Amino acid sequence: MRMSNFLRNMQRPITVLVEGNIGAGKSLFLDRFQGLPGVKVLEEPVHKWRNLNGINLLQLMYEDPVRWSLTFQTYVQLTMLEHHVENSAAYPVKILERSLFSARYCFVENLKKEGKMQPSEYEVLDSWFKYITCDSHWNLGADLIVYLKTSPEIAYERLKQRNRGEEKLISLSYIKDLHDLYEDWLCHAKFPVQGQVLTIEADKDASLLQPEFEHVKMRINQMLSKEDSSPKEGSLHNLQFK
Repeated sequence: MRMSNFLRNMQRPITVLVEGNIGAGKSLFLDRFQGLPGVKVLEEPVHKWRNLNGINLLQLMYEDPVRWSLTFQTYVQLTMLEHHVENSAAYPVKILERSLFSARYCFVENLKKEGKMQPSEYEVLDSWFKYITCDSHWNLGADLIVYLKTSPEIAYERLKQRNRGEEKLISLSYIKDLHDLYEDWLCHAKFPVQGQVLTIEADKDASLLQPEFEHVKMRINQMLSKEDSSPKEGSLHNLQFK
């Protein structure tokens, strides 16, 4: 079988994207899904961005975005694509922290708006993005987008408290710009939206989000039930989160 046919015919598991600004609490929310049977959690591949054969692309991008934004976002696009197409045949549910789509509609768009990416660089990235996401060889859809909506001020305070090395270079204005782009994408649909959006008001402490977590589990179970309306005993599609 040709590779293109293999990719086209791959069965995609139910796919959930957990999206939100820097400091929105995505990692803590995802932690609740870790270890659940039948669920594959793919965290944002920051470790790869920090160490590409010894090169910290994330640090370079924050230090000099005009020089490094194209290089960094090209690698982000590659590593996020790896998550989207990762073989998760043993798991009926795959949950991704961010996606190709937020990389393009929020982060790349912001670099363009701020003048930190040349128009020619933007067009190159956008051409690759369109090829990857629009070509039928790739099955990159999503069934649910969980948007952890956080006010920029609270996200910025969390960012400062966790004190991650590269993030010391991030300003409140940058967080505000990303917030506006997330709102444009997931609330106002100024960019294509790949699945149903569930917005969670995430300004409150992560420890108080258990009801929202339970609601997401309920939504996933509903999708599992629709996918297999008569599951057999022991089937992965008989999964219930508890």
